[in-house]
Formats: sequence, structure tokens, C-alpha cells
Amino acid sequence: MEFLKLLFWILLIIVFYTYIGYGIILYVLVRIKRAFTNSRNDVVEITDYPELTLLIPAFNERDYVEKKMRNTMNLDYPKEKLKIVWVTDGSTDGTNKLLESYDNIKLFHNDERKGKINAMNRVMPFVKSELVVFTDANTELGKDSLKHIARCFSDPKVGCVSGEKRIVNHSSDAAAGAGEGLYWRYESTLKKWDAELYSAVGAAGELFAIRTELYNEVEQDTILDDFIISLRVAQRGYTIQYNPDAYAIEAASENVSEELKRKIRISAGGIQSVLRLRSLFNIFKYGILSFQFISHRVLRWTLTPLCLLLLIPISATLAINEGVLELGLYSSMFWIQMIMYLAALTGWLLEHKSTRIKMLFVPYYFFIMNLSVFLGFMRIINNNQSVNWERAKRAS
Repeated sequence: MEFLKLLFWILLIIVFYTYIGYGIILYVLVRIKRAFTNSRNDVVEITDYPELTLLIPAFNERDYVEKKMRNTMNLDYPKEKLKIVWVTDGSTDGTNKLLESYDNIKLFHNDERKGKINAMNRVMPFVKSELVVFTDANTELGKDSLKHIARCFSDPKVGCVSGEKRIVNHSSDAAAGAGEGLYWRYESTLKKWDAELYSAVGAAGELFAIRTELYNEVEQDTILDDFIISLRVAQRGYTIQYNPDAYAIEAASENVSEELKRKIRISAGGIQSVLRLRSLFNIFKYGILSFQFISHRVLRWTLTPLCLLLLIPISATLAINEGVLELGLYSSMFWIQMIMYLAALTGWLLEHKSTRIKMLFVPYYFFIMNLSVFLGFMRIINNNQSVNWERAKRAS
């Protein structure tokens, strides 16, 4: 029983550290840094903006082309410095035909569909601008986003800049919207503190940029291209900065089934990325970046979901030994877990009902996040996660 108690506390500490403790430590370290440096990674104002290529990979995005182009043309960036490139490999809905009607873009199309990263690898040798900004076809960028990104690169140590992903959240949103919106607000805070301490740990594929010269061809079976590209830039000694003033707006997933589909792919890609970036575990070489990588990413994609699963039988055993109805320390911890899982179950039952209690959607989304890690792991070991991107259906 003593061994189970020790194991219980080890598992609980790992879970707490992953989701709450790291944020607390990060905040304290950032406050200490501010006290000694009086700096918050401010960027200088510039007037001579660098040439920039906006690269938009797309697969069957015909419904978004007009809206995306209208948004792109309204961006506040010197027109003579902005190049617009679309790559539409494998599109069968006429996306490429519609894009051919625009004379201010460069279009790369290939009838064969080999996946997003293959398309990016194929196009990048033709990008000659100083900076390249990657964005999705179904997102809208903030008017000044490109200027905010360009200003960050005034620091020569910066090799990559991540924008903020903003989820459109309505009062009527179901579990996917409520949970995803809250998750990204918390993630945005952690990214901001990560970047202020040293470097953000990865970039959001909806909007991120790198120095073009730093792009190296990525393995064609890569699932999370944005994560691999940005972290490999950081491995070369540059930092990934995060600028919430540069943002991409995206609707929440249509429902939790669509969000789960997206999360499983991200989890499978996360596990793949941890294996490919395992050299970042060398804290003697990468220092703070290793600490951030393990704390912010590795634990979430590997150990912590397993800890949550193991806590159920272990806490149940300890609660029974203590007296499950006595409400002692271990029985109380057991019942807290049961209440959280019951709340997640209730959120699932209410997802498509007219009665919606957003507070219940948060534990439901949290449960889906961790379930996706196990399902993603199964896809990796069975080698059945396709690199071809399948966009989750978004709420209207």
C-alpha cells in the first residue's frame, strides 16, 4: 500500500505540473526576468519592410478562395513587398481553376495529392523573399498581422514568429467551441510567457513565418509540419517568438467528433515529432529550450495521459483501503476524479441538446484531448496516419 501511495503522488504531481504547475513556474521565471532585464521582448518599429511571401497550401478549398483573397488583399503591408503563392496539390473541386482568375498570385498545382508537406517542399525552392509566412486557406488574418510579424524579425536572433490562433466563440457554441476556445486562450498565455522567457515551443500552422533561408526540406511523412519546421529553426540557435497582435481567426470545430478527428491527428503528429526532435532532450546543449520542450509539449503527448489513466485504479484501490465513503484524503481524491469524469459524460450527453452548460464542456474537451493521445499513439504504431490533410468541419 505504501508503494501505491508513492506512485499515486508521483502520478498526481506529473499531471498537476503538466497542466498547471508549468504555467506557474513559467510565470515566476518571467517575472524574475522582467525584474532583472526590464524587457518583454519588445520589437522596434520599422519603416522599410522586408519582402515577404504569403504561402497558402490548399486542398479542395474552393468555398474559401474568394474570402481568403479578399482578406489577403486588405492586409496592411506594402503591396510591392508582398508576394502571394498558392499551392493546390490534388484539389479536385476546381480550387486551382478559380485561383487562375487572379492575376496577382503565383499558383502551383499538381494533380497528384501527396500531402501538405510534400507540396510545401516542392514550392519552397521558388520562394526568394527574405521571409515566408505560412497560413491556411480557411483562416482570416488580422489587418496588421504581417507588419507585426515582420517587426519581430528586426531581432537577428529570431528565426521564426508564430501568430495567435483565435477561435470564433459564440454563446451558442457546443462543446467543441467552448472547450477549444478556452484551451487556446490558455495556450496563448503559455506561448507568450515561453517566448518572453526564451522561445515559444512550436508555431501555429494557421499563421507562422520563418526566414526563408532557414527552411530545410522536411520528411514527406511528417504530420505536424508547423511544429517540426519551427523547432528545427530553434535547434539551430534561433528563437521562436510569439506575437498575439498577429493573428488568424478560425471557427471552432463543428462538433466534438470533428474536433476529435483533428486532435487525433495532432496527437499522432506530436508523438512523431517527439521522436524526431529527441535531440532536444539534451538539456546540456539546448538549455532552457529543452526545459520548455519537455514541460510544454512532451509530457502532454506522452506521459501525462497515461498518468491520468493509471490514477483511476490506483486512487480507487487507496480509497477502498481507506474507506471509500469516509472522505479521507485518498477517497476524496478518488471522488474528485469521478465527478470530473461524470461532468465530461454529462457534457457529452448535452452536446447536441438545446440545454447547454458550458462549464461541463470544459472537462468534456479535456477528456477528448487526452483520449486523442491514446488514439493517436495507436495510429503511429499501426502506421495508419496519413500525411494528407483532412480539414475538420468548422462551425458556421
